[in-house]
Amino acid sequence: MNNHEIDYKLHGDDMQFVEVELDPNETVIAEAGSLMMMDDGIQMETIFGDGSSSQGSGIMGKLLGAGKRVITGESLFMTAFTNEAVGKRCVSFASPYPGKIIPMDLSEMDGKLICQKDAFLAAAKGVSVGIEFQKKIGTGFFGGEGFIMQKLEGDGMSFVHAGGTIHKRTLNAGETIRVDTGCLVAMTGDIDYNIAYVGGIKTALFGGEGLFFATLRGPGTVWIQSLPFSRLASRVFSAMPKEGGSKGEGSIASGLFDIFGGDRN
Repeated sequence: MNNHEIDYKLHGDDMQFVEVELDPNETVIAEAGSLMMMDDGIQMETIFGDGSSSQGSGIMGKLLGAGKRVITGESLFMTAFTNEAVGKRCVSFASPYPGKIIPMDLSEMDGKLICQKDAFLAAAKGVSVGIEFQKKIGTGFFGGEGFIMQKLEGDGMSFVHAGGTIHKRTLNAGETIRVDTGCLVAMTGDIDYNIAYVGGIKTALFGGEGLFFATLRGPGTVWIQSLPFSRLASRVFSAMPKEGGSKGEGSIASGLFDIFGGDRN
């Protein structure tokens, strides 16, 4: 084992948090701002990148490791929590919005997991948090979240967060499914991933979906979320009262009036 061996326990249902138990000198890394609580005796340290051996020990290696996180839209820094006490101590990390926390044992996934850029929550020290570029450039232009995804490598425990209900799907060799790009949470490294066009422009314009879906081909395992945060935020924003408009629920006629730029005043 190259990673620290950590024990954990999940609490809650729709607003979960994970409690990580650390032996003396064990360390867990986490995204900045995900801490919920910790026992006395745990030391916090802000680090560049993920602190794994894969990013090198020199200053350039650390800068490159941190730079990978900037590409995915994450912070330059992560936080390391180390148990410096004599006995066991616990530190807990909370999910940022309603959903589930998925424990991922990388040793059971050939040491590699690909996930959405905002899905990573925490991991045992030694897990490398990098970037995964898709082979086809079209995925970058049309896939939204699909082109640049996070890559978790190592043989330790990682914790990934997703919104709503989580569905785990195991694909056989050659089996293919199409998923909304925002609903894709994670996949094993052996999944073939691409972007497929949704036929029919009317479907794209009036069907409420995007022009492209993620096409996932087995063998491998994928995790799908029912409520991406972007979709939740969009619905909340659309339900907010417009400036100068009524704060109550409008009628159908009122909604149509708004679509065509009508003025209620």
